Amino acid sequence: MIDVAALAADLAAHPNVTGKRDIDVVCGALGLSQNSPGRPGDDAAALPDSDGWQLVATEGFMNEFVADAPWFAGWCAVMVNLSDIAAMGGRASALTNALWAQGPEQAAEILRGMAEASATYGVPIVGGHSNLRTDRAQLAATMQGRAKALITSFDATPGDVLIAAVDLRGRYPGESDNFAAFLGAPAQRLRGDLELLPELAEAGLVHAGKDISQGGIAGTALMLAECSGCGIEVDVAAIPRPEGTDLARWMRTFPSFGFLLTAKPADAPAICARFAARDIASAEIGRITFGSAVTLCDGAARAPLWDHAAKPYLGLAPTAKDPIDA
Repeated sequence: MIDVAALAADLAAHPNVTGKRDIDVVCGALGLSQNSPGRPGDDAAALPDSDGWQLVATEGFMNEFVADAPWFAGWCAVMVNLSDIAAMGGRASALTNALWAQGPEQAAEILRGMAEASATYGVPIVGGHSNLRTDRAQLAATMQGRAKALITSFDATPGDVLIAAVDLRGRYPGESDNFAAFLGAPAQRLRGDLELLPELAEAGLVHAGKDISQGGIAGTALMLAECSGCGIEVDVAAIPRPEGTDLARWMRTFPSFGFLLTAKPADAPAICARFAARDIASAEIGRITFGSAVTLCDGAARAPLWDHAAKPYLGLAPTAKDPIDA
């Protein structure tokens, strides 16, 4: 039996999870809600056009990560944005970046990582901003894309099941909570795996979803619950994870390819079958509930992880002015 109370306490206090609360501060200062243009709280801004949505996603990286793993940071500038676009049901079209470094030598590995990821995933780098005369390496990137049908963070519905889909074919390359499922993978496989998300959106099988971000499964479930104005019960024993990996670490891990999706119970087998056809692990790991608490469960044991009504997480819960379509 898993000690869900200890697990919940550990995750709720971990910096990977609590770091997402910075979004609340920024949105408050800018006066943004999920009813603002682009709908903050989603993985990418979605701007309607004539027959779909233009998507814009931005990622910035911790200075320590860029300094310690410059190639990986450069790769992630492409890969993480791709995941955000895919999580919205979209396909990426182009990337721009902003790079600061102490000189060409420090910038070289970052740029090599970006260039190799750009070639692998088939998404061009089309411009950006560079300053190679600063006192430290810093990196951010923005990706554009397009969706014919959206997967959003706002449409999880009580009665839905929660599905986790994660590529377990990887490893932790260091001591951080970054799991690399892309190392050594063929380009066509990586591209085809991402294509699953827009295909699911266009088939109408998914109600809501998010990519599993730096907050891991725990933080991502909490973001999804708050944005949709609902609760989530997570069956922690059902979560797909690499053999031998500590559960607490896995639930706060950025898995490089991972998504939480909600759907009607009747549609879950079809969704999981699509991931299984590409050798990606997926499973029903919980359900969407009324209320505002994310709860960890193992059999009859239950422990609250976070109640976003009592303690806002992103500060982007729906309000009377933010109607959410059921």
